[in-house]
Amino acid sequence: MLDVTNRYAGILLPVFSLPGPYGAGTFGKSAYDFADFLADAGQSLWQILPLNPAGGGNSPYSVYSSFAGNPLFIDPALLAEDGLLTEGELSDFAALPCCRKKGKIDYVNLVPAKYALLEKAAERGLAKKEEAFEAFRKAEASWLSGYALYMACREYYNGAAWLDWPEGIRLRKPEALEKHADALADRIAVTEYIQYLFFKQWKALKEYANGKGVLIIGDMPVYVSLDSADVWSEPSMFELDEKNCPKETAGVPPDYFSEEGQLWGNPLYDWEKMKTDGYGWWIRRVYAAFRLYDVLRIDHFRGLASYWAVKSGAESAKEGRWRPGPGMDLVSVLTGWFYDRQFIAEDLGILTPDVYELLEKSGLPGMKVLEFAFDPASESSYLPHRYGKNCVCYVGTHDNTTARDWFEHAEDAERRKAAAYLGLNEEEGIAAGLIRGGMASAAFIFVAQMADWLCLGAEGRINVPGVPEGNWAWRMEGDALTPSLAEKIRYMTEITGRSRR
Repeated sequence: MLDVTNRYAGILLPVFSLPGPYGAGTFGKSAYDFADFLADAGQSLWQILPLNPAGGGNSPYSVYSSFAGNPLFIDPALLAEDGLLTEGELSDFAALPCCRKKGKIDYVNLVPAKYALLEKAAERGLAKKEEAFEAFRKAEASWLSGYALYMACREYYNGAAWLDWPEGIRLRKPEALEKHADALADRIAVTEYIQYLFFKQWKALKEYANGKGVLIIGDMPVYVSLDSADVWSEPSMFELDEKNCPKETAGVPPDYFSEEGQLWGNPLYDWEKMKTDGYGWWIRRVYAAFRLYDVLRIDHFRGLASYWAVKSGAESAKEGRWRPGPGMDLVSVLTGWFYDRQFIAEDLGILTPDVYELLEKSGLPGMKVLEFAFDPASESSYLPHRYGKNCVCYVGTHDNTTARDWFEHAEDAERRKAAAYLGLNEEEGIAAGLIRGGMASAAFIFVAQMADWLCLGAEGRINVPGVPEGNWAWRMEGDALTPSLAEKIRYMTEITGRSRR
């Protein structure tokens, strides 16, 4: 648990944005180098995005499982060190055009190539009959067997979503489950071994970062994807009809990011059903998240107070309605069960009185975003002089553009207000001035995007909400992490009282 009387600083950089020779960031050398860089720069926190297996649009917020890990992050060089790949296979993979591409991830070509490589490693690993793997299978059986069967069935049915599978397996009839498990046993074993590799590599990296004094902030979306092992394995937890199709789906009404709102398509929870066993499903999910992360940010926290529900088949999120969430019923269970762990509430978006009330009762730190602070027509609660200690200040989140790009495209009056308030100037740099303003705030945690420390423009943006393609693809250049940059970050961290020393 972080101490609100102390001051902390961190950097947001997704794992996939790390540099390296394999097309997307991995748990290999570049990740260890970044942990070293954070320590050298006096940072206490590394914020990443969800590590679960990305689904539609390669989004880490639309995943095939809330419990499994994304195989894309497994490092091939570490597999070669373990004898699971040859040096020739390693060099052949690194020579592929999708691995040599600079700046952006080529998911279309990288994903199938990476999975083919991982399957070779898994087949060799399975042949070893390792005791550690068998122990992993037993320890993770509550989710692993269902996830592996789900992924094997998706492959067998040519990538079709589970709603389009034959009725027997779609509705999880016992005879169909047994038949598919027997027929797909080899594919199931490969998927389980790949998950073993993921958790083995992540555990080692996280322990290394923690040993450097760096904690990991992870993200947990409130909702899960409809096409996921979560919904297919436990349909009773969701509001589905007799064919297991969603009655209503999640989204948000028109807001800062979209005039039309956003139609997410996630199934809604059956909160009354979940309450009957004390929210056991949520306890298991959060427990799994805290095995990956030291600090857990609950994305779309406002959905626990009230949430936007849209009838299935609606063409626009505008057609939705507000429904009450579980509120403190659930939050008190989670904060009580995980009393010694740190949560962050992502309380952005359209905020209604029930959200403010829930945040206050929970005692969790909310979020302040500087890029939202300088509306000339209002006295925004995101202005630093209005912060209390119990909050987390960001220049911008993964859903915002970079500081430089924001300033370049803001309205004139907004730019003038930001410049006057923070003393922004070209000599220091716009991004550096915004970071200084957030660092100096009362918020007990401050986080900046790595792209802002690098003074990047729109090319460094991670995600544009509501845009289905082209996101989650930015990669940092391999020579970006210099000693002089670490010294600059450390200096700003120290003079604002946020250094780990």
